[in-house]
Amino acid sequence: MEQGIQPLNPIAVDLGPITVHWYGLIIGLGVLLGLFIAVREAERRGLDKETFIDVILFAVPAAIICARIYYVFFQWDYYSQNPGQIIKIWEGGIAIHGAIIGSVLTGYIFSKVKKISFWKLVDIAAPGLLIGQAIGRWGNFMNQEAYGGEVSRSFLESTLHLPDFIVNQMYINGVYHHPTFLYESLWNLAGVVLLILIRRTSLRTGEIFLSYLIWYSIGRYFIEGMRTDSLMLTENLRIAQVISIASIAAAILIWIYRRKTGQSAKKYLES
Repeated sequence: MEQGIQPLNPIAVDLGPITVHWYGLIIGLGVLLGLFIAVREAERRGLDKETFIDVILFAVPAAIICARIYYVFFQWDYYSQNPGQIIKIWEGGIAIHGAIIGSVLTGYIFSKVKKISFWKLVDIAAPGLLIGQAIGRWGNFMNQEAYGGEVSRSFLESTLHLPDFIVNQMYINGVYHHPTFLYESLWNLAGVVLLILIRRTSLRTGEIFLSYLIWYSIGRYFIEGMRTDSLMLTENLRIAQVISIASIAAAILIWIYRRKTGQSAKKYLES
């Protein structure tokens, strides 16, 4: 390693039979903070705060399972030969798009069972989802994954002005890399601020969540293009970029359809 640089230890606690990875702790922190934000807004919007505590009990396991299934599916050539690795999610390898799919499906089923508005539910949840994703990217940082192409140390230090602990962790396989985990984390944090601001405007029910999909997908499309460890559909086609384009198009079409049919007649603040 250059100048004796050593990566950060991905294990937070090692008690012999019990090993706790930073990856899991950081994702857990993201979930808790996202839940806190959603519960606060739910109370403000007249929903029982227990609603999001209940839904999170189902949504988190579903999100993790779907995220892992999504990742394993697109890496089946490897996992079919190494089935014992499939359950090792603490080593990384969960796809956010899979987690979003699992969370949204769970939210939809939950809303039908509890007879509450799905769109109101996901509108309230959207900023919390995004902050959970922002924090979760630091789990990738600890595992030295979700990084970009080669750069110089001076670029990280002098151009991006990053602290040494980030610069050193971006030294992987003998070269420095773009901290794309950080780019996405910051993009998501900016999105949280945006969503909190626009939900005070005249946007209608469902449009906060659709704004979340559009914002996240725009950032993910461009940042994904910088990564070197993307899941690939073909040799030159990145799965996350395809999903991002599809998500943007779907969100816009749903937005227009709901407006034209009157399904989003109520404003978010009135729902």
